[in-house]
Parts: sequence; structure tokens; C-alpha cells
Amino acid sequence: MPNPVREMSSQIATIVEAAGETVVRVQGRRRGPSSGVVWSADGVVVTASHVLEWDEHVQVGLPDGRTAAATLAGRDPGTDVAVLRLTTEGLEEPAWAEPADLRVGHLVVGLSRPGRSIRASLGLVSAVADSWRTASGGRLERYVQTDLGRHLGFSGGLLVDADGRALGLNTTGLMRGASSAVAAPTLRRVVGSLLSHGRLRRGYLGVGTFPVRLPAAVAEPVGQHAGLLLVSVEPDSPAGRAGLFLGDVIVSLDGQPVRHPGDLQPFLEEERIGTELAGRVLRTGQLRDVRITVAPREH
Repeated sequence: MPNPVREMSSQIATIVEAAGETVVRVQGRRRGPSSGVVWSADGVVVTASHVLEWDEHVQVGLPDGRTAAATLAGRDPGTDVAVLRLTTEGLEEPAWAEPADLRVGHLVVGLSRPGRSIRASLGLVSAVADSWRTASGGRLERYVQTDLGRHLGFSGGLLVDADGRALGLNTTGLMRGASSAVAAPTLRRVVGSLLSHGRLRRGYLGVGTFPVRLPAAVAEPVGQHAGLLLVSVEPDSPAGRAGLFLGDVIVSLDGQPVRHPGDLQPFLEEERIGTELAGRVLRTGQLRDVRITVAPREH
């Protein structure tokens, strides 16, 4: 008589065995080791940024038992992603799945390798959402949260679906107390930038801001009640070169209302560097149009 539970158990074990060949051990802190995931066969490994206390002398334990030295190619605390380079080649890569069809309630498996052996936990997707910005300012194209237990080496490990396809990089570093995953679209963007530049480039306007209420005579025609008061303008910055002054109030950028400091973040993404923004500012009671070109932050 068929036993569906035994069949499911065997399928999960097969998934763990296969996907486990793409998960490595990462020793980059004084506490116990964490995990990493092979990104490319030529020796690129991704892990969680918060588990790396050291930038040097990082060791990576491979699934076949060998240990390889790794160098830090770059890290982005905003998305909790770090990239390591190994001199070892011929590593096995996971097959990545897109998270667009991921639904709350889907079964997932979390894999880690804090020692020689692979570890696994079974759980459910507990929350999914579209683009989400972390407390550190990083942008996730897709937010994925699971109910997986945070076992040893969890952060930096691999999240896989019921078909054994990789969904993302597990981490507890994005939201306190939550097991999250940095999904494939975000990993592709961040890893590409870290390999090319050593960091995730972000835009820069050179202003300090504070939210303020707009005068009633301005609020009604612009359709918003708040803007951003400029409390500092760096002299040789994009804002300074655009002619903005201390005391100006930014009302909108590229036609989008600007009410809170966080509203500036979408205009500071890497892909916006070099683009010219059409802005509206309130100065001495009058609305004025300005043009600001986003510059890369140099540090």
C-alpha cells in the first residue's frame, strides 16, 4: 500500500542531498561558523554580511571536505549580502527560481553547513511582499519570510522550494526575530555590483533634510501637506550645483511627492546615478523648478 508520508520524506531527503552540494561552510567570525551558497562555479560564494566579522583570513569549507581560503569581494549591509572569492573552480551551482509565483503556505527547506555535514529544516513561507526597503536602506525586489527555525549556521544558507530550486539566501539580519530570504532578483543585482565595484553604489544629493508642513496656500495646489526642509546643503554637491539653498523645501522630484526623508531613497538607487531629476522646491513662499543630477556617493 502506498505511503505518501514516506514518499514525501524520501523526496525531501533527495532535495537536501542534491541542493546541499551547493552550500558551503563560512568561517569568518570568532563564534561558530556560518554558511554560504555557491554563486558561480569559478569560485564565487555569497553569504550574509552580518556573519562576517573579518574581512581577511576567511575560510570556506567545501562539500567534499576541502577547505579553501577566501577573499572578500564586497559587502552590502543594506541587503545583508556579502560576496567571497575562492581560487577553487568547478563548484556546483544551484538552479535558481524566480520568486514571483511564491505564495504564503508553500513548503520550503532551509539548508546550512556549519560543519562538515549539511543541516536542514522544513517549514512554510509565512509572508511575501513586493519591493521592500530594509531598516538599513537596502532594497529587496521581493520580500520573503519563512517560519524556519534559526538553527546553527542558518544565516548565509540556502532556501529551496519543493522542486529543489534555490529561492534565496537565508538571513536573520534584515528584521529582528524573523527568518527572511534575499531572493534571486536582489542577489543578481547586488552580487553583480559587488563584483564590479566592491560595494553597492548609491546616489548622492548632498542634503540634510527634515519633514515640515507646507503653508496652506501651497499645500492645496500641490496636493500634499508636507515637504522636506533642507537643513544642510554641501557646497560642491549635486544639490549645491543645482542652486539649492539652506531653508529651501523640496516638494517633489520627477513628479513624485516628497514628504519624508525615506521618499528620497528611490532616487538614490544605483541605476539613477547620472540621471537628471526635475524638482520643485518652495523658496520664500514661491514654488520654483530645479534640475538635480544624481552623483555617485564616493564613500
